[in-house]
Amino acid sequence: MPRTRKEVVVITGASGGVGRATVREFARHGAAIGLLARGVDGLQGAAREVEQLGGRALVLPTDVSEVGQVEAAAAAVETQLGPIDIWINDAMVSTFSPFMSLTPDEFHHITEVTYLGYVWGTRAALQRMLPRNRGTIVQVGSALAHRSIPLQSAYCGAKHAIEGFTESIRTELLHNKSAVHVTVIELPGVNTTQFEWTRNKMDEKPKPVGTIYQPEVIADAIYYLAHTRRKEMWVGWPTVESIVGEKLAAAALDHYLADAAWDGSLSGTPKDPAAPDNFYQPVPGDHGARGPFTNQAKTRSTQVWLDKHRGPLAWAGAGLAALAGTAAWSRWRGSRKEAAVET
Repeated sequence: MPRTRKEVVVITGASGGVGRATVREFARHGAAIGLLARGVDGLQGAAREVEQLGGRALVLPTDVSEVGQVEAAAAAVETQLGPIDIWINDAMVSTFSPFMSLTPDEFHHITEVTYLGYVWGTRAALQRMLPRNRGTIVQVGSALAHRSIPLQSAYCGAKHAIEGFTESIRTELLHNKSAVHVTVIELPGVNTTQFEWTRNKMDEKPKPVGTIYQPEVIADAIYYLAHTRRKEMWVGWPTVESIVGEKLAAAALDHYLADAAWDGSLSGTPKDPAAPDNFYQPVPGDHGARGPFTNQAKTRSTQVWLDKHRGPLAWAGAGLAALAGTAAWSRWRGSRKEAAVET
């Protein structure tokens, strides 16, 4: 049955990074999008792009750590854009720092935004989706939710918490036989604006660990996942390696990452002590989606393509296996007949 209205989507962290790239992806498909973030400059820039790409935008300056603000934003979306079809939780803050250099307030704030922001977003979405018995919630996770690394203890803890929270919600939905769907996408290192404005207590500028991907690769995967019934999706071979490696050799990874991920998180470039961060307040200006590693970042992922096409590929593989089996059977039968004739 053809859609009679635009798909209504809410995206938190919409002003920059993965959230901003995801805004663009949904706008290309004509969605009406509620844009949630703290930074008004970035939100307004995102809104302009939405309109240029053929979608409809609603700017909603929101601190996702405040449950009342999230609820008010959700109500505004439904009033002005219509019933929410998809809610994407992506907002985050972090600090590059050893654990003992973090203040209790910093740890608390990271947890409030990066974990509880997802909780409040999920709650606001479910309050509206459950009575209608439809809708999808996408949690933007990370390989760090399965395999933590040094210098990001609070962020890794929040990402682990999202996993546990989401699994609990999913089982409740299944118990109640609800058609509302909740899913998680696990990310690799991404070239986003966070590496320009995340609070940093190290002497060097930070960088993503391992292979780096452009945020558009992630946005494409999020759009795909939001329109399937998949439980989760892993993006990039590094994510697959991290998650599988943690299951097979967790202790060995502890020793390897103790140095490799510590050094791999640092760019080798001295930081600017006067550079602003977005920890408590957004950095002024519209900074877009991409960060400072464009020359190193991959613009596509073979692993994502294979994952998106795994159904057809499985059928194709089964067909090839069947053909190979038939051919082998024919050869065997032929050899048996030849042996019988010779006898």
